[in-house]
Amino acid sequence: MRCWSKFTKRLIRVFIEEEDVKTFEQFLNLYEKRSPECRHMSEGKVGRKKEEEFQPEDSSRFIIQSNILDLSQLSDLTQEQIRCFEETVCAFIQYQNREEFEKIARVRKTQESLPVAEYRKHIVDTVNENQVILLAGDTGCGKSTQVPQYLLHAGYSKIACTEPRRLACIALAHRVASELMDELGDKVAYQTRFEKTRTAYTRLLFLTDGLLLRQMSMDHNLDQYQVVILDEVHERQLAGDLLCSLLRDLAARRSDFKLIIMSATINLKLFSEFFPSAPIIQIPGRLYPIQLKYCPPPEIDPRERGAEKFDSNSYIKILDSIATKYPWNERGDVLIFLNGMAEISQLANALKEYAEASQRWIILMLHSTLSVKEQNKVFDISPTGVRKVILSTNIAEASVTIDEIRFVIDSGRANVNYYDPKLRVTKLVDQYISKASADQRKGRAGRTGPGVCFRLYSEDQYNQMQDFSSAEIQRANLETLVLQILNTKLGFNPLEFEYLERPPEKQLRSAVNSLQLQQILDHTCSGKLTTLGKIIADLPLDVLVAKLLIYSTLFNQVEVALTIAAGMSVQSPFTNRSWNDHECLKNRESLVSDRGDLFTLINIYRAWLKVRQSGENSKRWCQDRGLEEARLYEIIKVRHQLKNILAGARLIDPGKDIEELTEQERREIMSRRKRIMRYRKDAQ
Repeated sequence: MRCWSKFTKRLIRVFIEEEDVKTFEQFLNLYEKRSPECRHMSEGKVGRKKEEEFQPEDSSRFIIQSNILDLSQLSDLTQEQIRCFEETVCAFIQYQNREEFEKIARVRKTQESLPVAEYRKHIVDTVNENQVILLAGDTGCGKSTQVPQYLLHAGYSKIACTEPRRLACIALAHRVASELMDELGDKVAYQTRFEKTRTAYTRLLFLTDGLLLRQMSMDHNLDQYQVVILDEVHERQLAGDLLCSLLRDLAARRSDFKLIIMSATINLKLFSEFFPSAPIIQIPGRLYPIQLKYCPPPEIDPRERGAEKFDSNSYIKILDSIATKYPWNERGDVLIFLNGMAEISQLANALKEYAEASQRWIILMLHSTLSVKEQNKVFDISPTGVRKVILSTNIAEASVTIDEIRFVIDSGRANVNYYDPKLRVTKLVDQYISKASADQRKGRAGRTGPGVCFRLYSEDQYNQMQDFSSAEIQRANLETLVLQILNTKLGFNPLEFEYLERPPEKQLRSAVNSLQLQQILDHTCSGKLTTLGKIIADLPLDVLVAKLLIYSTLFNQVEVALTIAAGMSVQSPFTNRSWNDHECLKNRESLVSDRGDLFTLINIYRAWLKVRQSGENSKRWCQDRGLEEARLYEIIKVRHQLKNILAGARLIDPGKDIEELTEQERREIMSRRKRIMRYRKDAQ
C-alpha cells in the first residue's frame, strides 16, 4: 500500500478539481496495479514501457502550488506522505498530457486520411475565385468538419455554417473546436434559438437555417458574415430552400460575399440550373467499404399479426446474425433507422427483454423529444464486449455522426409532414424514403471502419424509390413562407419570387388569399403586409398562434397566451418514460386538466414556477413527474422573446405582468386595445 492510501479521499478533495475526480480515481486504479512499487516484480507481465507511462519524467516540471490549497484538512499527515501524493498527482498530469497529445495525433492522422483532404487547395482556390460554389461530397468524406476549417486557415474570419437541426449545430461546433484545440465559444461557437456560445472573438459560427433566416430579416446584407455555408441542403426544408434564393440575390448585391452549397446527396441538376455560374466540386469515395444486404421481411397475414402493426422479429433476427457472425471483442455498434417515436418505443420494449437475456446489448434511443441527457448517451463509448443499439429517426441520417457505428439496419420508412389545406392541419404520413436518403443511411456504416448495411426492403423496392426526397415547399403550409418572403423587406412578391423549386401555384395563391382574408396582407396587387401583418411576421410562430397571442392583449390574457404560444414552439416537456412510469403519472395527476393538453401545460408551468420560487429542488420535482426541466426553461426564453416583440409593437407594457398593473396602467392598456381595433379596420 502507498503511505498515503488511508487518506486518499481527503487528499483528492484538497488536490484535485471536482470535475477531474472521476478521471483521477480511474488513473489511480491503473497506477496502483502497474507501478513497480505496488505490484509483484516476479510477475513480469508489465513491460518497461508501461511502467514509464505512469512515472513522472521530471517532477520539477510540475509545480504543486501548495500555498493556494487548503492544507488544514491534512494536518495529521506527514510531509513525506503529502510529498508522495504530490508525485502521484504529477504522474497523473503527465499521463493526461500524453493522452491528450496522442488524441491530437490521432485527430491529425484522421484529418489527413479523409477524402476531402486531397481537395483542400482546390476548394480554397475555387472559393477565392468564385462567389458561389456547389460542393457534393460523399458521406464520410469530412466536408462538414473540414471545409469550415480550410476557410479559417485561408484567412476568412467571418464564417457562418448552417445546419437544419439544433443538435447538429452543437455537435459540429464541439467537434471542430476540439480539432482546432480551441475552447468552444472562442474561435468556434454555435448559436441556436435558445442558446449560444458566440463571443466577440468568434470567427466560425454554426447555426440553424431558421436562425440565419431571422438574422437576414433584420440585416438584409448579412454584413456580419464573409462566407455562408449551407450544409445538408438535400433535406430540402423550407428555411434552407428560401435561403438559397435569398443568398443568391445577396451574392448579386455584395461582391465580397461567398456562398457554399454543400451536401452529400445534392440534386446537382436542380442546383446547377439555379446557380448556373457556380463551379461544382465533387468529392468521391467513402472512407471504408460497406457491405449491402437486402433483407425484406416475409409477408405476414394481417389476421395473424393482430392489432400490432409493427413487427420487431426482423430486427431481432439481424441482431442475432450480428452476434453470431462478428466476434464481441470487435468494436462496432448498431444504428437502426425507424419512422418515429411510436416505432422506436415499440422496438425498444421488444429489444429490452432480448438485451437483458444476453447482457451484450445496450438499447438507446435518439429522437428530438428526448431530454438532452438521454440524447447524449448515444455518443458514449460502449464497454468492451458490449454493443450499443441506437434506435433513431432520420435525425441520424446526416445531421448527427455517431462514432463506432459499424452496422446499419434501415427500415426504408420515414414520417413526412403533409399540410391539408381543407382541414388546415399538418399530418404525419408514413412513406418510403428516397434513394438519396437510403444511400445516406447506408453511409453511416462506413464512417469509422468497414461496415454492413441491412435493408429491410427488396432491391426492387429500392429501384422504385424517388431519386431525391420531395421538398418541404411542395407539401407544407405556405402562409408562413409568404410572410417570411415579405418580412425580408426587399420588395419581393411571393407570386413572382424566384424559388429554388416553385411550389404548386394553386396552393401558393390559396396561401396569399387566406392571408388577405385574415387582414394580414392588403388586397392590392403588391401584396404588402398590413400593420397587423407586420407584427405577425415578426413573431416566430404559426399564423394562427400569432393571432391568438396578439388578440390576447384585448382580453387581459397575455400571460396565458404567452405560455401557450411558447409551449407550442418547443418540444413537449414530457419525457419518453413519463407515459409508462406509473409513479410519474400519479405524481402529476393533480396537474392534468380535463379541458385538454394546453390547460395541462399551463398548470405544469405555473406549478413549476411556484416550486422554483419556494426554493425547492425543481429538478427533482420535474423528474418525479416525468418532465424535462430544460424544456420549461426554453418556454421561459420563448415567452421572453415573444413578450419583447409585443412590447416593441406597443401592445403591452414590457415591465410588468398584467396582475401587477395599477388602475392608470390598465387604462393605458385599454387605449392600446383600441389601437389594435383600428389596425383591423385599416386592414379591411
